[in-house]
This record gives sequence, structure tokens and C-alpha cells, in this order.
Amino acid sequence: MKKLIIALCAASFPFAAMADDPNSKAKNWNLVDEKKAIFSGKIVDIRCEVTGNCADECGAGAYQLGILTTDGKLIPPMKNGQTSFNGAIDDLLPYCGKNVEVDGLLVGADIPEQLYQIQLIKVEGGEWAKANLHTKTWKKKYPDAGGKGPWFRRDPRVKAQLEKDGWLGLGADVDKKFIAENY
Repeated sequence: MKKLIIALCAASFPFAAMADDPNSKAKNWNLVDEKKAIFSGKIVDIRCEVTGNCADECGAGAYQLGILTTDGKLIPPMKNGQTSFNGAIDDLLPYCGKNVEVDGLLVGADIPEQLYQIQLIKVEGGEWAKANLHTKTWKKKYPDAGGKGPWFRRDPRVKAQLEKDGWLGLGADVDKKFIAENY
């Protein structure tokens, strides 16, 4: 894992030189050190690119996906265009192995804090599509996760983890003690 993180950080260094693209149609989110950026490249399974351990069809969404640019830079997008901390895998997976253009925001001043958020995606020469599939895909996968609020508060996987480890990750008894002492 440490090698993967180092490889991702090293791959990310060229970001600053490509940022603030005047052709970008990405919306400003007024985040710290935000810059508009368009990248072109092939959608790849990052684990496969870094380790050589490759799954069919980019792992069907089980692994982090990235954009491998024609000049060999590996861009690991951290989220899509939605505001509720949604990953970009659902938006990238249909393009596995294809060449695309992505438009979005680079956020953060320095590596490793800098991350890329995809707002738009298209096959080269095609039409731009919004990168906002996560919530739609999630609703299809968990149709019984009703209620109000963001998806992650209703996600059965998140609820199971909270049930197992508590809000602080230390168990329900620690949560009770913390709440009693602080609230």
C-alpha cells in the first residue's frame, strides 16, 4: 500500500503545470487553491497500472480508476461533480480502456493534499456528460435505503460499520462514555 501511495503522489506532480485551463467548463466551487483542469487519456485500473495485478473490466468498480495520459501521467480522480463526497468510479467505469477527456477542478496547493474532482467526461470527439452517476447507481444498488439526507447516512455498509465499531471507531461503550462526558 505504501508503494501505491508513493506512486500516486509521484504521478500527481505534473498537475500544477496543467492547471487553470481557460477552455474548462468546470464550475468553480470556491475551494482553497482550486484550479480548472482538462485532461485527456485512457481510463485505467490504478492498481493494475502500479502493480501489474490486473482484473478484467477494470475490476467492475471494485478498484480506484484513473486517467493515464498520453505522456504517461497517472491522474487519480478522487470524486465526481456531486457535493456529497461521491467517488468518480461510477462515472469512469463505463469508459474502462477507452480514451476520454475529463474536465474538473484540481483542489489543494501541494502534493499529497491536491486532488482532482471530475465534473464532465466525454469520449474523445464526443459530447460532454456530467459526472454525477454515483447517487443514481447507489440508489439502484440499495433501493431499500430510504429516508432523508445524504446517501452515506443511509448506506447499509456505513450503518453496519457504525454498528460494529461505533462513531469513534472504538466501540459503542466508548461512544456512550464520550457522549456522556462531552454533551
